[in-house]
Amino acid sequence: MNALVERLAHGDPPVALGGPAPAAEELKKRIDDIGYVFIKFIDTQGGTDLGVRVDGTATVLRNADFDQVIGVVHIEGTLTLNYVPVRCVADIDLATLQGTGHLVILQTSQT
Repeated sequence: MNALVERLAHGDPPVALGGPAPAAEELKKRIDDIGYVFIKFIDTQGGTDLGVRVDGTATVLRNADFDQVIGVVHIEGTLTLNYVPVRCVADIDLATLQGTGHLVILQTSQT
């Protein structure tokens, strides 16, 4: 198993909203219109910015007010990191654009 994937799959390391223009408004647009967000794990060497395909059924926006820029957004989605399929789970505070998150290693079929 890949060391970075294993490290990010344990505990709830600090994360931040990643990507080229991190902002609450941009996060809302990416969730609603694009279905793809960037989550940055900040405690890795240089930071690890992951592109996550948003799972609309597991992502929770009801605890956040994007107009007031307060509350917490719960984001879940999938990606492949270093050839390992994973699910990213993160809670982002809109006021700071930071929070905690982790990866869940998805089972792969053995052939």
